Amino acid sequence: MNEGHRQRLRERFEQSGLHGFHDHEVIELLLSYAIPRRDVKPLAKELIARFGSLSAVVDAPLAHLREIDGVGSRASVLLTMLPRLMDRYLQDRWKRSEAFHSTQDAVRYLYSLLGTERSEVFYILALNSQNALIAAEEIQRGSVNRTAVFPRLVVEACLKHRATAVILAHNHPGGDPHPSSADRQLTRRLKRLLNDLDIQVHDHIIVAGQTHHSFAEHQELE
Repeated sequence: MNEGHRQRLRERFEQSGLHGFHDHEVIELLLSYAIPRRDVKPLAKELIARFGSLSAVVDAPLAHLREIDGVGSRASVLLTMLPRLMDRYLQDRWKRSEAFHSTQDAVRYLYSLLGTERSEVFYILALNSQNALIAAEEIQRGSVNRTAVFPRLVVEACLKHRATAVILAHNHPGGDPHPSSADRQLTRRLKRLLNDLDIQVHDHIIVAGQTHHSFAEHQELE
């Protein structure tokens, strides 16, 4: 890629963000910062073709990216850093939020926490009496399609943070947010245990990409 072409890509971004960019052009722009003095347009197209989409490229493991001739260490680190950077950005932005006023507030926070996870992860959002977030704690991390959640760990985390309320949360990496029978059984069990400790369960939210299922919205916490 000559410097004139690189500069035109940057000027397009400065003028209108990524509006109008093809996926390979987004990758091309990124690679231009990590791979100097080389035409990276063919490499960007190869990455899209190999992994299937822009999101699949940045979600790819480092080792898989480095298998592509010409990617190298700097470019692979830059690409895999992007979703992790977005996670940190959104979590830091949410630190300034005083409270969760609605299910959608919690869902937006959980998208930043769980949206890019490839394995199933169970979290609690520990809240105070004003529904302000005290802590988001990972309780259990499992395989792609299963997490064994130990109720004792949930109870211990709530007591540790002195939560008066809690939002239970986990993700479905497969893309379907609907709860399984095991999800429903676990929710009922945790609600009974925490209610006995005067800790209110506000919701159990399942995140699948940019979709979700809220037990509270579906009146499944009765």
